[in-house]
Amino acid sequence: MFEELFTRPSAIEQYHAAPLADARLRYLVHCAERGARHQTLCKIAIDQLCLVRLLGLQDDVRVSQSQVEAASKAPSRPGLRMYPRPASAHTRRRFIANTTRWLRFLGRLEEAEKARHPYADEVDVYEVWMRGERGLSEATIRGCCETVERFFDWLTDSHIPLDSIRITDIDRIITAWNGRRDYSRHTMKAHAERVRGFFQFAEDRGWCTPGIAQAIRPSRVYLGEPVPAGLRRQDVLRLLETTEDDCPVDKRDRAILTLFIAYGLRASEVSGLRLDDLDWERETLRVRRPKPGRTHLYPLSRAVAQAILRYILDVRPVCSERPLFLTLRAPLRPVTRGVMRNIVARRLDRLGVVSRRRGPHALRHAAAQHLLDQGMSFKVIGDYLGHRNPSSTAIYAKVNLNTLREVADFDLEGLA
Repeated sequence: MFEELFTRPSAIEQYHAAPLADARLRYLVHCAERGARHQTLCKIAIDQLCLVRLLGLQDDVRVSQSQVEAASKAPSRPGLRMYPRPASAHTRRRFIANTTRWLRFLGRLEEAEKARHPYADEVDVYEVWMRGERGLSEATIRGCCETVERFFDWLTDSHIPLDSIRITDIDRIITAWNGRRDYSRHTMKAHAERVRGFFQFAEDRGWCTPGIAQAIRPSRVYLGEPVPAGLRRQDVLRLLETTEDDCPVDKRDRAILTLFIAYGLRASEVSGLRLDDLDWERETLRVRRPKPGRTHLYPLSRAVAQAILRYILDVRPVCSERPLFLTLRAPLRPVTRGVMRNIVARRLDRLGVVSRRRGPHALRHAAAQHLLDQGMSFKVIGDYLGHRNPSSTAIYAKVNLNTLREVADFDLEGLA
């Protein structure tokens, strides 16, 4: 590997002779397999050698984050001619990032653990119970644990023990943290339900006063209250037109957007797609739906197939990773839901489109509305979107203007 990165024999020799040569090479090979470019690998190798010499590293030595940061501020890089002057701020940041990832890869980085509240063990037991006994999805478990962790952070700051907490304390804490972000009633209801779920579990184990869970009353939310905030069809088509260039980003984003627009998929469903989910012979697409916990099979439309195939052949890196959509820069990793939300929002901002929802869910609502405008029944639309409850689809009746006009034109036989 060193022979591939450097040309001068003296440089190659010093990289081989320095301590931890095998450990440095192993990480460089790992980065190369994940798509790192030649220039990036050279910089990683340089930073590795600097850290080894600055700290005098040997086998089985653990390094703290503070030591790495102190090494980045060294006035010079020993034995490396390309650093005759103190490193710039950008170089120091790169040095810390490269060496930290290397040490973490080796398992030799001493990272300070984030201090948790006194009830961390109880939350861990609750997490195991949700996964093993309830069989909840990982996304649901993660959301519940995040809410409960935040609740206990506030509880700890208030110096209130769990075994003596009262309903007034819970109301005050939930109201306080929701007030910080001005959450909607739906979000406040979700927070209260998650806290109530934990206290139901805690009561069964005698961790708190009986009756607390029953006294937690989530916010009232009326069925069908919100109107879906979708995009107009012309705005959806304009959004897709922004990906017509031949640059790698546009090719990847076009494949992602066609899946949102054609099938109304959720961000989690698109980010979870794998190469094996595409059956080119049968022209089908397999979609795993984490929310309802089912798998759906869709016919693979020609437009979507062309966009995905173009992305795979021209843009997607050749690697062992099986997720369909990968980042364009090393280290290669699956494109997350957050990145997909940014893809949609960023392109809508460029177009100047104003909408309350600015992520993939706006395209999901737009797909449902388009099907409704084409005369599809609620049952067909619900099956297409993967709704478990018909009421989830019926909400689109409120924004079907054609149906409302038919009602308005109804002959009331002189009663009007």
